[in-house]
Amino acid sequence: MSDLDMMMAVRAMRRPAFLTGELAVGSGRSASATVQALSRLERAGLVLKVCRGVWADSANGALSPYSVIPYLFPRNRAYVSFISALHLYGIIEQIPQVITLAAAIHTKTIRTRVGTFFVHQIAPTFFKGFDWYKKEGSFLIAEPEKALIDCLYVSVRRKNQFSHFPELRFSPKFSFSKARGWAGKVPDSNTKKHVLARLEEILKTRNRLNDMEVLK
Repeated sequence: MSDLDMMMAVRAMRRPAFLTGELAVGSGRSASATVQALSRLERAGLVLKVCRGVWADSANGALSPYSVIPYLFPRNRAYVSFISALHLYGIIEQIPQVITLAAAIHTKTIRTRVGTFFVHQIAPTFFKGFDWYKKEGSFLIAEPEKALIDCLYVSVRRKNQFSHFPELRFSPKFSFSKARGWAGKVPDSNTKKHVLARLEEILKTRNRLNDMEVLK
């Protein structure tokens, strides 16, 4: 198989990102021969090595840091949450410098050619409350209320994380009742108490700001 045929195999997948292994199977080449061919295609500017074992089609318009997330965790699941999710929902205007993810694996930082990802460990029993972005996107994301509670949940164990938020702008669709429901599912009782207390502080601040807007 020529490099042109390899590139055609990449395009035939119709995806912004892919794994070395799956392209090797699809092309009938060995893993080492596939990597060598992809390296030549990268030098030609046709593909991009995201990180070890993960590649991207440079010409695919859907390529973004978010689109590669499923390929960073081929044996596990991870979903966008915390500050990154709140930004995507318009609750936080400030653009995060890293993409924050929730997973049941150990907390770690993943640096790639398309972006930096910080993974926060979530208890397996609390690993829920997410769906595909806009119901049909290429990555999983927490619902707005769960993203906020994930922040408060992590802040208990990592005091330097999410102790203060940028300005929060909640739309009328945001449900504090649903957020309380998620807080009630926090497995540890002491953590749950802290999360509920911080949630009430946020709600009071939101109500106070709303009252000020009405008086203007």
